[in-house]
Amino acid sequence: MCGIVGAVSTRNIVPILIEGLKRLEYRGYDSCGVAVFNDGLQRARSVARVAELETQVAETGFSGATGISHTRWATHGAPVTFNAHPHFSSDKAGVERIALVHNGIIENYEEIRTELKALGYAFVSQTDTEVVAHLIHQLYDGDLFRTVQKTVKRLSGAYAIAVFCRDEPHRVVGARFGCPLIVGVGKNENFLASDAMALAGSTDQIMYLEEGDVVDLQREAIQITDKNDQPVTRKVHTVSAYSGAIDLGPYRHYMQKEIFEQPRAITDTLEGVQGFVPELFGADAAAVFDDIDAIQILACGTSLYSGMTAKYWLESVAGIPTQVEIASEYRYRTPAVNKNALIVVISQSGETADTLAALKYAKELGHRHTLAICNVGTSAMVRETELSYLTRAGVEIGVASTKAFTTQLTALFLLTLTLARLRGKLDAEQERTHLKNLRHLPTAIQSVLALEPHIIAWADAFARKENALFLGRGLHYPIALEGALKLKEISYIHAEAYPAGELKHGPLALVTEEMPVVTIAPNDSLIEKLKSNMQEVRARGGQLYVFADADSHIAPSEGIHVIRLPEHYGLLSPILHVVSLQLLAYHTALARGTDVDKPRNLAKSVTVE
Repeated sequence: MCGIVGAVSTRNIVPILIEGLKRLEYRGYDSCGVAVFNDGLQRARSVARVAELETQVAETGFSGATGISHTRWATHGAPVTFNAHPHFSSDKAGVERIALVHNGIIENYEEIRTELKALGYAFVSQTDTEVVAHLIHQLYDGDLFRTVQKTVKRLSGAYAIAVFCRDEPHRVVGARFGCPLIVGVGKNENFLASDAMALAGSTDQIMYLEEGDVVDLQREAIQITDKNDQPVTRKVHTVSAYSGAIDLGPYRHYMQKEIFEQPRAITDTLEGVQGFVPELFGADAAAVFDDIDAIQILACGTSLYSGMTAKYWLESVAGIPTQVEIASEYRYRTPAVNKNALIVVISQSGETADTLAALKYAKELGHRHTLAICNVGTSAMVRETELSYLTRAGVEIGVASTKAFTTQLTALFLLTLTLARLRGKLDAEQERTHLKNLRHLPTAIQSVLALEPHIIAWADAFARKENALFLGRGLHYPIALEGALKLKEISYIHAEAYPAGELKHGPLALVTEEMPVVTIAPNDSLIEKLKSNMQEVRARGGQLYVFADADSHIAPSEGIHVIRLPEHYGLLSPILHVVSLQLLAYHTALARGTDVDKPRNLAKSVTVE
């Protein structure tokens, strides 16, 4: 979940390292730091944001042609300066020789730490990372590349590292296992980073390291070996480096910008879709879809809720049995295996550690067919699945996912209709209707976005609360879960979601006039049941905040506040309703004065278990 940028060049690379950290700050912002070679190792660290680090290095005249930098999401050790990366390792004379940054978790660090302490190494941090720096120092044989190859064989867990040595200031060495790390290819300079976006403006020539790779960067040469220490060549891709994604334009926060980008993101996700054909998901999709009789969805967080929504679609429209499971739980149990089930993994980044591990576990259990729904075409998840669909949401910087979620739903609806068509459950007229509705979806979302002023008024009331309930029924229950997650993530209001019919089985005990109850009320077959559940809330003095369709016949009254969405959108209704919940969470957080884009304790890309 941390961000890494490294470079070796003939010029001062500190501005590149700092700018790269700004673009990676979404990956973690508990602390940050930079180290360079300048007649020895120099380091600056901060427990504030990257902007403060930038001021610090500018005031000290910090510069160097070889360096590494890091923005941290804390795992081992509190977010204090002595735990901030880069970490150094010194010789017995106190001369600092190794500088290292790390993303991931070293599971056997305590064992190695004990061993190194016995050899006389002094530890000044609480991190697992410092162990790696000292281990490299202890194994160093005059060749940093060879030393890192030896070092990583001692490590258990997940890691991406970048390291340089005082004795070889012309090189930076990187390694990855379970965490992303890319190489940027330049002229008379080369780079390492967690994400290509960090290198926008410096290079668009990118190599993606594979599991177990170790890379030696020098100014005019790049050498890579695989997990068996054999020389390999990784393909160079020309990558549009998303530099425009960091411009806020007229918006106050990235989250707000990304909420309003959803019509464009869905349009892009549907680009080229003329019908519901297997080839949308890969050249071999027709044979795969013909060979499956069930679906198993694995995901975490917001992506899990998109999968839960898709379960309703896949079973009711395509008639295919579907299970949805939290990836971090699935990987630690012994499930009954249907080898004819299609494993569907969902992730914004394609680097989510728990979901990748669950995918690997599913393959080990004998599952033959896999599909990724993902926003990053070059990610590990896409490379490791048989089939894929790219959501084309564009870069999502705000930690609380918005456009990634709605484009995941769009892709999953396409999967549903494709399977329905192949299974003879979708006739030509139904196909035309669904295609028309999908094409109209961006316009329908624009109509929901136009409700922002009304939602702001609700947010002012929500901002004074500390608890909230969200209710939904049927395929809108996962949307209630997502709405509650958004509110708690960025406003720090405790929020929970329930199927509305479950109120009387316990949660109703929480309802008082101080408890706002957000209700998703589409005009579907469950609307009358939902109205009865709403009356249960009103009878206990609860305040209802209802997002209703225009024709759902729910009128505002005492204790019942209503915002009407412009139209009922049938099976695609969840996508419209979740946009209204995103706006509610955003404006509530804004009213409470929280850091919307960088909520406490969280980070965007969850690359640790």
